[in-house]
Amino acid sequence: MKRSAATALVSFLAAAPVLAEQTNAPAPSAPSKVKVETIAEGLVNPWGLQFLPDGRALITEKPGTLRIVGKDGKISEAIAGPPKVQDIDQGGLLDVRLAPDFASSGTIYLAYTEARDDGKNGTSVASAKLVTEGDGGKLENVKVIFRQQPTHEGGYHFGSRIVIAPDGTLFVTLGERNFLRKESQNPANHIGKIVHINADGTPAADNPKREGWAPENWSIGHRNVQGAALDPVTGELWTVEHGARGGDELNKPQAGKNYGWPIITYGVDYSGAKIGEGKAKEGLEQAVYYWVPSIATSGLAFYTGDLFPEWKGNLFVGGLKATQLQRLVLKDGQVVAAEVLLQDQGDRIRDVRQGPDGALWLLTDDQDGKLLRLSPG
Repeated sequence: MKRSAATALVSFLAAAPVLAEQTNAPAPSAPSKVKVETIAEGLVNPWGLQFLPDGRALITEKPGTLRIVGKDGKISEAIAGPPKVQDIDQGGLLDVRLAPDFASSGTIYLAYTEARDDGKNGTSVASAKLVTEGDGGKLENVKVIFRQQPTHEGGYHFGSRIVIAPDGTLFVTLGERNFLRKESQNPANHIGKIVHINADGTPAADNPKREGWAPENWSIGHRNVQGAALDPVTGELWTVEHGARGGDELNKPQAGKNYGWPIITYGVDYSGAKIGEGKAKEGLEQAVYYWVPSIATSGLAFYTGDLFPEWKGNLFVGGLKATQLQRLVLKDGQVVAAEVLLQDQGDRIRDVRQGPDGALWLLTDDQDGKLLRLSPG
């Protein structure tokens, strides 16, 4: 009887879902000393940042404009010829990325909110050729390569970050549109998903071949992913997504896996009501790290530069509601320390990028938004 009871207990423990148990990591032993410079201001709700080969910054503004900021901080006139963007609540012109062959092709990718023919909207991705002229330029050959389906009439939770893999394929993060949260669990659509597509929008060859899955889908069960980056060493995709009240998550999405929203979460609804079935369930993936309370994560970047040797291999996450930048120290794929930076500045951090100069560059989300540069203090 004792042996049977012990065997039953072991079986029960093996089957029980495992909690992440990764939150509120201790601060690093040595706090970072940083100098914060405002390189440009007067940007209208800047959202996405990408550096051009000549060191200038290409920046999207949520209302639908694309601008170039020079090394002297001068902001260009709006780039001519962008796709038609619907500026609505959280939607608008979102992320921007350069194609791997940008130096020869001029190709960029834009993620944005697009009004559709049915009177609703969704996240779309377009490719275009950027032709620079003086301080500014224009877009040519604009082509929509991907459209999130189904559409919805709301103005919330569009995602959307673009990450370009070394082979030129694109990972695109797609929100669950707030009121369609249950559709995050429907693998046949693009609601609350990460999709993996080729440069022409067709499904990537290594996507999961699972019955009932839309061919573009890489992973499912996401809420609103607004930060994504590739590990420079392993090439693995990392993301951060918004929870509701609590439960922002750092994930390492893998092909064919389900990350749980809205069945499991570490947060509660805005009303305080419980969401889903709890914090864990067999068959659903746990976050690598989570935040309670939420910081409203946006922007994600690995640091690989030489200006801050102690930061090498660290992850940096922007916080909107919490007006901060978080530095996450990783060891063996886990967060072992977390440092809060810039909270005293009161800026909503929307995007985080390492610049070609080895500094860390940030966009602040405001109608008078800024481009910030962080260097050793």
